[in-house]
Amino acid sequence: KKDIPVANFIMHEIHCSRNIEVCRYCSELIPKSEMKNHIESEHVQVTCKCRMKIEKCLLKDHEASACPLRPAVCQYCGIQLTFNKLQDHEIYCGARTERCGGCGHNVMVKDLKEHPRVCG
Repeated sequence: KKDIPVANFIMHEIHCSRNIEVCRYCSELIPKSEMKNHIESEHVQVTCKCRMKIEKCLLKDHEASACPLRPAVCQYCGIQLTFNKLQDHEIYCGARTERCGGCGHNVMVKDLKEHPRVCG
């Protein structure tokens, strides 16, 4: 998968066919001597804490952006909880009220950012 001078092409092709393999899972070029290790370290199935089975090389991305048990922070109170519990928590947390220091009215936490515009 590289440009090779025509004069060297046949020797290069022979070298590659003897020493390099294309991984059947990720299509990367891997030295034949390292293929077993590559498959065991990158493509073995592991189980995430959410019980989903996934290739080891994809686990970090899954844990960061797709896992329902990944850490998430409430936009209202800042506590950390799991992503799958965030929506219910924020509905409850945003519905709490706090007294406005300017007008004295009780304002829902979810409306505190917008309240200064209408507070007077």
